[in-house]
Amino acid sequence: MASLLTISDVAARTGLSAHTLRYYERIGLIAPVVRAPGGQRRYAASDLDWIGFLLRLRETGMPIGQMQAFARLRSEGNATAPVRRQMLEQHLAEVLASITTLQNAAQALQAKIGYYRELEASPRCAPTSSEGRSPDEPASPTTTL
Repeated sequence: MASLLTISDVAARTGLSAHTLRYYERIGLIAPVVRAPGGQRRYAASDLDWIGFLLRLRETGMPIGQMQAFARLRSEGNATAPVRRQMLEQHLAEVLASITTLQNAAQALQAKIGYYRELEASPRCAPTSSEGRSPDEPASPTTTL
């Protein structure tokens, strides 16, 4: 039989606190964990794999309620695979849309940084006025960030 890990071992490997691991078990994200004779939790490799997947879902911004629904479906077995796949496809579409939004925002920031670098390099770059812009910089919102 493979060696089982204590809650502190799992916490160290996953970066989750023991409190969070117990919470995840209490709310159904993690199935009830095997217990040692003294009642201490003992995690198997399959538990670590599942926790790793939960962490990925969390990194993508999946709401905890959606994670719980996914965990419930998973516990019902392979018959729920189509529903779980659909859930993940929908979430992936949301993640990809968010990435596109962030890429557009990053491009706007890069353009603005380029504008300020050019402004700083020009001989017209004068000390700023009390309003926070150079005297020759228009007050238009299109040139300020």
